[in-house]
Amino acid sequence: MDLRQQLKSSIEAAVEQAGIVEAVPEVKIEVPKDKANGDFSTNVAMVLTKQAKRNPREIAQIVIDNLDREAASVKSVEIAGPGFINFRMDEASLTAIIKQILSEKEDYGRSELESKERILIEFVSANPTGDLHIGHARNASVGDTLAAIMDFAGYDVTREYYINDAGNQIENLAKSIEARFMEALGQELYMPEDGYMGKDIKKMAEKLAEESPELAETTREDRIRMFRQMGVDYEMKKLKQDLEDFNVHFDNWFSESMLYEKGEIDMALEKMSANGYTYEADGALWLRTTDFGDDKDRVLRKQDGTYTYLMPDVAYHFDKVERGFDKLINLFGADHHGYIKRLKGSLGALGEDPERLEIQIMQMVRLIENGEEVKMSKRTGKAITLRDIIDMIGVDASRYFLAMRSPDTHFDFDLELAKSESSDNPVYYAQYAHARICSILRQAKDAGHTLDESADLDVIQHEQALLVLKKLADFPNIVQNAAENRAPHRIPNYIQELASAFHKFYNADKVLTDDRAQTAAYLLMIEAVRQALANALGLIGVSAPDKM
Repeated sequence: MDLRQQLKSSIEAAVEQAGIVEAVPEVKIEVPKDKANGDFSTNVAMVLTKQAKRNPREIAQIVIDNLDREAASVKSVEIAGPGFINFRMDEASLTAIIKQILSEKEDYGRSELESKERILIEFVSANPTGDLHIGHARNASVGDTLAAIMDFAGYDVTREYYINDAGNQIENLAKSIEARFMEALGQELYMPEDGYMGKDIKKMAEKLAEESPELAETTREDRIRMFRQMGVDYEMKKLKQDLEDFNVHFDNWFSESMLYEKGEIDMALEKMSANGYTYEADGALWLRTTDFGDDKDRVLRKQDGTYTYLMPDVAYHFDKVERGFDKLINLFGADHHGYIKRLKGSLGALGEDPERLEIQIMQMVRLIENGEEVKMSKRTGKAITLRDIIDMIGVDASRYFLAMRSPDTHFDFDLELAKSESSDNPVYYAQYAHARICSILRQAKDAGHTLDESADLDVIQHEQALLVLKKLADFPNIVQNAAENRAPHRIPNYIQELASAFHKFYNADKVLTDDRAQTAAYLLMIEAVRQALANALGLIGVSAPDKM
C-alpha cells in the first residue's frame, strides 16, 4: 500500500466522476513543508482552472465533494490559499504500513512494472592506464546506486564497464612497458612521448625482464602486441579489485577491441553512410552531427585512414542498440559535456531516436581536510585515488558521501566530517539509527518481549510516532521518483529524514515501558523502521550495522 499513490488515484477518480474536464491530467501529490498543512497536498484545482473554466477554489470543492475518503484513507480535507487541497490521513492507514513492511521485508519499496524497460547503465569506464581517482569514485558510487534504485523500481537493469583497450593511450601504455622492459635488461631508457611513468609499470616490466628476457628477441610488432594485452590485463585487474572492494559490481565488461574484431566499426559506418549522414571533405570522412543540433560536423576517419576516438564510441552505442536495450544511460565526467550532442547525433545517424541515450554529467569533487583542499595522497605524493579514499574513511562513508549530492553539482567532500562519530556525520547518523533500533530490540528480547504481529497498532497515537509512519509510507514513492528522475541522491536524503524522524520519536517517547500494549506496538513500528533503513542503505551500497 502506497498512501500517496492511493490518494492520487482517488483524486483522479473524483475529477473524472465530477465530469468537469474531458481529460483527467496526472495529479501531483506533495508533502507540505509545514505539517500544519496536513500530510499531503495537491494543486490539481489550479491545474484544471483553464480547462474547466472555473475558479480554482470552486474546483477544489467539487473534487472534495466527489472524493471517496474511505478509499483514499483520508481523515480530513481542507482548501487552502488560492486552491490547494490539503489532506490529513487516517491513522489506521498509517499504522497499516507497519504490517506491510514486516510482510515484505527486504522487498519493501520494490515495484514491479507491467512492462519491464531494459536499461543499460554504463559508468566509470576509466582507461586502463592507471588508478581510479576521486572523480571515478563519485561516478562509481552514483552509477551503482542509480542502477540499484532502478532495479528496485522495476526496471530491467544491466551495469556495464567499457574497457578502452584500443587507441593511442593503450599503444603508449604498451610502449612504456617496452621501454621499462628494455631498461631492466640494461638498455638506455627511451620513454615514448606521453608515456606512463608510474611505479607499477616499472615494477611490471622489471618482473617481465626477470621471468621472460627472451621477449627482447621477438619482433617489435609481436612484443608491442603482447605488452599491450599484458598492460591492459594488469591495469584492469587492479581496477576490478578496487571496484570490488568499493562494493561495485558490473554485469558486463565490454572491450573496445571487440568492436574491431566483430566488424562493428564498419557496420556502424555503413549504416550511417546508407542513411545519408556522412560525407568526405579534405581527405577525411565526416558525420553530419549538425543535423542533430551539434555546433559543427565531426570527423570519423582522418586523412591517414585511422579513426577518430568518436568512431568506436559510435560503434559501441550501435552495439548497445543491437542488443535490444530500450534506454542507454551514460555517466560521464565533467570534461565530456561537449561530447553529448555528437554522441546523441550519432544515434540519430544510425536511424535511432537520439533521446534513447541519456547522458548524465558528473561534476567535480574536491576533497577537504581541516578546511583546505587535498590534492595529493600522503602515501604516494600523487593524486588522490579511490584506494586512498577507501583506506582513509572506509567504503560506507565514501559511498554515502559521494551519492548524497545531485551528480550535476560540484561537491566538497569533507574528510574530517566523514570520519567523525557524531550526528553531524550523515552516514554515522543514519547507521546509528539502525544500530539503536537493534539495541532496543535486543533489550526487549532480554526483558521477555517478542515481536507480536497481532499487537493492536491503534494505540500508536503519539505525534512523533505518526510522523515516523508517514515517512515510512513514503519510501516506495521516493524510490520511484529517484528512478524516474535519475536522481540517486534522493535516497540518502530520505534516509536522513527517516533517521531524523526516528531519533525525534525516540527522544520524545519510550519504547519499553510498563504499558505492554504500547510497547508491543512500538516494537513492531521500530522493526519496520529498521527494515526500511536497511533497504534504503542497501540501495546505496552501505551497510546497516547492528552495533556501533
